[in-house]
Amino acid sequence: MAEPTDRDHELRSAFSRVRAEVSKAVVGQDGAVTGLIIALLADGHVLLEGVPGVAKTLLVRTLSHTMHLDTKRVQFTPDLMPGDVTGSLVYDAKSGEFEFREGPVFTNILLADEINRTPPKTQSALLEAMEERQVSVDGRTRRLPVPFMVAATQNPVEYEGTYTLPEAQLDRFLLKLVLDLPARDAEVEVLVRHSSGFNPRDLVAAGVQPVLGAEELIAARASVARVAASGDVLAYAVDLARATRQSPSVKLGVSPRGTTALLAASKAWAWLQGFDAITPDHVQAMALPVLRHRLQLRPEAELEGVSADSILRSIMQQVQVPI
Repeated sequence: MAEPTDRDHELRSAFSRVRAEVSKAVVGQDGAVTGLIIALLADGHVLLEGVPGVAKTLLVRTLSHTMHLDTKRVQFTPDLMPGDVTGSLVYDAKSGEFEFREGPVFTNILLADEINRTPPKTQSALLEAMEERQVSVDGRTRRLPVPFMVAATQNPVEYEGTYTLPEAQLDRFLLKLVLDLPARDAEVEVLVRHSSGFNPRDLVAAGVQPVLGAEELIAARASVARVAASGDVLAYAVDLARATRQSPSVKLGVSPRGTTALLAASKAWAWLQGFDAITPDHVQAMALPVLRHRLQLRPEAELEGVSADSILRSIMQQVQVPI
């Protein structure tokens, strides 16, 4: 088991400063900030769900600013085409040939705003990019930059003009983070900042400073990969996933991809906390954000008001925790 190095301490301190810088622009969403950092460390993607106006877009923009990462935003609409996301071949009249024009997916953090407002055909245009980190157009494969993350926002599915994301795409998101309405004190703080002249479109004026860049992120990922996991803890993660498949309220449980995602997120969270090995506590902390969107509930369970989170909490109470 590798011992933490001075470099590890420096990198962890840098990510702590990232959280502090993001808090200069975003109030009351500390859990979502940590979740996005975990996804970056684990080389995964994030689905942010919440009603309009809870700072989902501002959160992603601010995080990318603090990490010196290139970011591009796509507003998903019903008439958006797959080529508008991935890029397409464009005829050049001067050369008389077709040339590829890169779409917004060629960036470090792609902010897919309101992804469930576009039909599944366009939603699925991101599948190859999310899984393979590449785009194939006209028989040619083009690699995406490193690092690459999709941070997709969506409104709750019961809202008008939304489409449910396909199960295959939901499974590609490492985490689903739910952004609730802020507490009263946090909402008062939002108004205080706006009353003092805060402009969410001008992060520099708000005092948000870049802290680290892609090189430091890649180094941190290497450190996360060295976090150990005992056989008992791995078996515990598998037992949690298998229990979802046996739940009477669940039509489709967690797949093996979900189990590996749980391991990756647990390693990132353990590293951020200064551990050199994951514990059952780390697995439990990551279980809801990693697994909640991978459960497909039975219709009768949904009618009874059963939620994926309540099922997962019940499973964590029932599955034996290794000592």
